Amino acid sequence: MTGLGKWWRVGGSLAMAGAFAGVTLISGCAAHARYRVYDPDYHDYHRWNHGEQVYYVRWENETHRRHEDFRRRDQREQEEYWEWRHHHDRDHDRDRSDHPHR
Repeated sequence: MTGLGKWWRVGGSLAMAGAFAGVTLISGCAAHARYRVYDPDYHDYHRWNHGEQVYYVRWENETHRRHEDFRRRDQREQEEYWEWRHHHDRDHDRDRSDHPHR
């Protein structure tokens, strides 16, 4: 193999390894992504993490709704979720400065 052919092969392998590493990092970060959601009726923020997602799926099941990303629901349904959520507040993970379990 010529010197140039060897470099193309090495360069291609490095590019492919970099692409796989990038996809792995991005998908790994997405799995742990968190965001905050504001609840206007209760004037507080909620961390949308795995724990909140568990409650959300439970709400969808109990209220016979199809699964849909919370952020895509209309305002009325989001308000219904927060009302339900505050009545199931035992393990609530609110994101407020006065919340003792931060």
